[in-house]
Amino acid sequence: MNINSSARPRSHKTGENIIGIISIGAVLILIGAIYVATLPTSLWENIVAFFSSFNGVSVPNSTINLPAPAVPSAHTVVYNAAFQFSIGIAILQVILIVLRLLWRSPIDKTSETVGNLIFWFGVSYLVPTFLNSTTTLTTWFAFWAAFLMVIGISMMARAVVLFAKKQFS
Repeated sequence: MNINSSARPRSHKTGENIIGIISIGAVLILIGAIYVATLPTSLWENIVAFFSSFNGVSVPNSTINLPAPAVPSAHTVVYNAAFQFSIGIAILQVILIVLRLLWRSPIDKTSETVGNLIFWFGVSYLVPTFLNSTTTLTTWFAFWAAFLMVIGISMMARAVVLFAKKQFS
């Protein structure tokens, strides 16, 4: 039996491969665009300076020591690049969720994308809120506490999508 290749339905495997290729390409383009956008200052040198400035410091109002930059407010170039990256990935996740719905991706992949979408939009909110030119050690550690909450919220969103699919199918 000879079946026209254009009449065959697109397999989930092919759709997932295309989504993966789009994801990788978009991330590489995003990294390159952010690097070029920060060319007046060297992003790479700022990232190296950021990680070189880490020391063990006491978390405010506790006896716990954790790594933090010596002067958290001195790294706005890195924070701006992190914001641009997170908003770019969040927008990519919106595109991916639309593709997953159009191509009827497996529910585990769709729920993963929903969780990623919430995570990256959460991070894109947290970075400019907590990390800027007025960042102190207190706001540095508040950022990480909020970051952990965003991880939890994104995991819950993923679970809700899986649960909803199980209930309505």
